[in-house]
Amino acid sequence: MSLIPEEHKEHLKMELNDKLEKPVKLVMFSQEIECQFCSQTRELITEMATLSDKINAEVYDFLADAEKAKEYGVDKVPAIIILGEKDYGVRYYGLPFGYELQTLIESIINVSRGRTDIPEEVKQRLKEIKTPVHIQVFVTLTCPYCPRVASIAHKFAIESDFVKADVIDAGEFPHIGLKYNVMGVPKTIINEKIEFVGLLPEDLFLEHILLATI
Repeated sequence: MSLIPEEHKEHLKMELNDKLEKPVKLVMFSQEIECQFCSQTRELITEMATLSDKINAEVYDFLADAEKAKEYGVDKVPAIIILGEKDYGVRYYGLPFGYELQTLIESIINVSRGRTDIPEEVKQRLKEIKTPVHIQVFVTLTCPYCPRVASIAHKFAIESDFVKADVIDAGEFPHIGLKYNVMGVPKTIINEKIEFVGLLPEDLFLEHILLATI
């Protein structure tokens, strides 16, 4: 059974074909056991690849292809890496479904373009970042505010070579949620030292990033 409803597929095809500029590769890491949503995630990205000739999907086994997983910095599954002309550091851990399907679609489009709609003044301030930044955004599939925060994190990664952004489904990785005391979503952790809960506009999100680099 298709994960993307048939009534939405045609609209999604039109949107992708209208907005995609350069090829995008969806690289997924999966495993056969002890991964509740790996098969559904694999099915979803395979479906996404059928919607546009600019989208390709590759699936690797997390254990059998351990060197490849290490190359991409993947340490849990299911994992999706969205690659464009380069690896922008855009990652999604979990099944991007429900509200989070929009996160996947937006990130595919932005990676394809290699640019985002972040305000120009924010882009300029992003250039101040000269040290590595690791953003982790914890989400759930039923959270209406999560896609916005997840999208901003991915946009920052696209705009800055120093930023990497992981979006993590808290429901699929409860042990990680426990580690970071995720009691509500969206929750954002930056460089293991700065955190906030809820939706912030790009400029305030950036202020937290800059604090994390001090």
